Amino acid sequence: MHILSLDQGTTSSRAIVFDASARTVAVAQREHPQLFPAPGHVEHDPEQIWKTQLGTARQALRRAGVHAAGLAALGITNQRETIVLWERSSGTPLGNAIVWQSRITAPLCERLERSGLGTEVRERTGLRLDPYFSGTKIKHLLDADRGLRRRARRGEILCGTIDCFLLWRLTGGRVHATDFSNASRTLLFNIHTLDWDPVLLDALDVPREMLPEVRDSSGVFGETDRKLLGHSVPIAGIAGDQQAATFGQGCFRRGAAKNTYGTGCFLLMNTGTQPVASRHGLLTTIGWGLDGRATYCLEGSVFVAGAAVQWLRDGLGLIRRSSDIEALAASVEDNGGVYFVPAFVGLGSPHWDPYARGTIVGLTRGSTVGHLARAAIEAMAFQSADLVTAMEGDAGTKIRRLRVDGGASTNDALMQFQADVLGTTVERPRHHESTALGAAFLAGLATGVFRSTAALSELQPVERTFRPALARRERTALLRCWRHAVERSRGWAR
Repeated sequence: MHILSLDQGTTSSRAIVFDASARTVAVAQREHPQLFPAPGHVEHDPEQIWKTQLGTARQALRRAGVHAAGLAALGITNQRETIVLWERSSGTPLGNAIVWQSRITAPLCERLERSGLGTEVRERTGLRLDPYFSGTKIKHLLDADRGLRRRARRGEILCGTIDCFLLWRLTGGRVHATDFSNASRTLLFNIHTLDWDPVLLDALDVPREMLPEVRDSSGVFGETDRKLLGHSVPIAGIAGDQQAATFGQGCFRRGAAKNTYGTGCFLLMNTGTQPVASRHGLLTTIGWGLDGRATYCLEGSVFVAGAAVQWLRDGLGLIRRSSDIEALAASVEDNGGVYFVPAFVGLGSPHWDPYARGTIVGLTRGSTVGHLARAAIEAMAFQSADLVTAMEGDAGTKIRRLRVDGGASTNDALMQFQADVLGTTVERPRHHESTALGAAFLAGLATGVFRSTAALSELQPVERTFRPALARRERTALLRCWRHAVERSRGWAR
């Protein structure tokens, strides 16, 4: 039996076919356009997301030589805080999706914070009142057209994160649902009661009628419309991308932590069955829901990591392919004193500054494109180091082992530098793309392909271990310079 995992990301849609031993059988991937209608504002075309995701699903099945009838289940993982509104009757999106990176609701968040809502948000959702999250995006869209809110109250307009939109399309409009992990990123879901919060719904004036049902992350949500893949397939697992990666990395025990290197960087630590409030600028979130019970995590979010490499490729034209960055960075011995803070859409954890902007400091006449390339790669490790410092402060203990995944985790030089600046062992699993694997694990658990989480742990062996090799004095000096650069990026757009 096989499992099809749909991995709908910020810059591309992918589909991966796994077998019952969690081995990758086939992969298909297509990029989708990034839309930038104004500075700091990012949008996606939902129809392009649907087209690329369905196309990759069909392509992956063809490459695997697997018919949909041979699938035990389908799992979905997705970019989390991106929000879509669509008509119930037709399934047609009401404009573009507002992407998690977008800062368009920064002024709204400031007004709500001044009104005192920020405290309620943190206590009820574990999040911060920041434009990163979905709730203020929904309010922004409804406020722009007063008729939409009236229609939403009548149940004519639906909204959801990308998983929810894909589920609606895949089931032919029969299921409007999401899972605990995605719901916990909306500013509207109470992570203690595990339900939409009436106080926050009222504060943001979001009608409950437009919101999806919230379910466990592992369980049969519905079946795909037969005509889409040639046979109906149970959709049996859903989780936001970072929670799926945490599950795919086997972080089932309290204290286990992973970091994903993708468009952004996201560090999550399993804190068990009780939410832990952060004192150091992190988020408290739901990792996943199994059997009606939530597993909680602390999370640190870096908004721009691999996306900085895309900017060097598409914005500056310094490289033709993203993979060219490694050779360019290797052309110099070190960063030459150049530090690149890629705060294109503000800074996330632990700074939470929506008005920060991208900054390059330390340039001299001797600086080259190699130094800039190296600074872009090192920025991923530096930003992740800031998250680890905050997380260790909240947890009261040092992270001795960091599991890593995501596209950039295949870069050996980056992983070694990460171990060096952390002074911590970094472990890279055999499956570099743990996000899709996590969705497959959740779907396989629900359909009997996998027996238990204990059995899953055996299916994610370590491929390579990176141990710190940098003297403490050098590590301290690098981090000091990095943090000086971060301070120079803050508040710029204000």
